[in-house]
Amino acid sequence: MAATRALNLAVIGGDGTGPEVVAEGLKVLAAVAKKEGFDYKLQPFDVSGDRYLAAGGDPSKPSIPVISEEEIAQLRRYDALYLGAVGHPKIAPGILEKGLLLRLRFELDQYINLRPVRLYPGVPTPLADRKPEDIDFIVVRENTEGIYTGMGGFQYKGTPQEVSTQINCTTRFGAERCIRYAFEFARSRAKATGGAKGKRLTLVHKTNVLTFAGDTWFRAFNDVAKEYADVQTDYNHVDACCMWFVKNPDYYDVVVTDNIFGDIITDLAAVIQGGLGVAAGGNINPAGVSMFEPMGGSAPKYTGQNVINPIAAIAALAMLLRETGKNQGVETWAKAGRRIEQAILATTPKMKSQNAGKMGHSTTHVGDLVVAAL
Repeated sequence: MAATRALNLAVIGGDGTGPEVVAEGLKVLAAVAKKEGFDYKLQPFDVSGDRYLAAGGDPSKPSIPVISEEEIAQLRRYDALYLGAVGHPKIAPGILEKGLLLRLRFELDQYINLRPVRLYPGVPTPLADRKPEDIDFIVVRENTEGIYTGMGGFQYKGTPQEVSTQINCTTRFGAERCIRYAFEFARSRAKATGGAKGKRLTLVHKTNVLTFAGDTWFRAFNDVAKEYADVQTDYNHVDACCMWFVKNPDYYDVVVTDNIFGDIITDLAAVIQGGLGVAAGGNINPAGVSMFEPMGGSAPKYTGQNVINPIAAIAALAMLLRETGKNQGVETWAKAGRRIEQAILATTPKMKSQNAGKMGHSTTHVGDLVVAAL
């Protein structure tokens, strides 16, 4: 591991309650940096729905860039990007999401979406009799290919003969690098937990119907598996995976899947871990700039009320430190991330609920509780 250096962090608070939860994450960062002995530099970027509208953006269709080429070039120079939320009530769905989230994923080659699925102590799950030790797995989702590339289009649009196509763009290169990351992640998880976790990697796809894209994924998975004899392998059709997430979540350890299936099953996973208020994720480029965010969205109706749950944003910061530290060889950052994760485990049992306005604490007080638990 390299010597400790200052963490250079770009921050996009975004829309709605995004800036509020990011502020709590940065409060925790200030505390853990002091305790672990490293410096950091913050650079805010004003990228939001409000800015889009103020610049003359059309709220009903994409009309101007949500983020500029110059800003993207600047982001490449940071160690990581911390994002609060995307979504504005006056802007049609898809404009900000495609203009910021998808664009950054593609242009910064953040080809892994990493989603820990962990039931924190004291957080209720809709699954009867399930405990934190029963729900603790990782979903590794391919993040730059599949149906989200935007390939396709319309013909005869607006007529009774309208035709729309949306192409699932799958490459062997894209599938294999995601699969290899998942195997490496499983192996490192097994090492970190003394073999308690990381023993099994499950591929999720739909090979019985998607016989071309599914076949590419399945062959790549089995070919790469030959290099990882220490990792058990399994396969689920995506519909079966959805059933088993509910019936037997304790079976899962590390899951790898393509872009669209990963998008769907991680929302189901968020429900069984207690809701989007505790779900965090990372858009990872292991050799470049990664972006970390809470999964809960901008929740605009709660803006300014100091009632939104910041746990997901704080967990995203913990991921940022852990994964950036691991990928860039700075153990101090990785250790700080693990320390925040332990502080979250100590905090959630003190909260009455994970729902906005029902936590028993304000947004800022929850951040204070995590800082105290450090």
